Amino acid sequence: MAENITVDPKDAQDNKVMGILAYLGILVLVPIFAAKESPFARFHANQGLVLLIASFAYSIVVWIVTFVLAMLSPKLALIGTLLSLVSIVFLVLMIIGIINAAKGEAKELPVIGKYRILN
Repeated sequence: MAENITVDPKDAQDNKVMGILAYLGILVLVPIFAAKESPFARFHANQGLVLLIASFAYSIVVWIVTFVLAMLSPKLALIGTLLSLVSIVFLVLMIIGIINAAKGEAKELPVIGKYRILN
């Protein structure tokens, strides 16, 4: 279950843009380095980094599975295409994270939000 983290309202207000940037792919590096003293920005940077790594790992797995299935039979490559449609879940998680950051909330993303990379 997603957990809400208590944040200082001023910190959240001052760093909403950093929180939003954290979910925009490689731009996660901006809040990691530019707002390292902000617990709000660090929280969202961690969530964005976990999301980025998970989506990248999923893409690699789908690419490998699609390649192997295509080598076995071109018809099986369709399964890989269907698997790639599941990546829409990462887009949905990104939107949830952006909405949370824009509202000044520090809510963990469903499923992957519990993992910590940044302290």
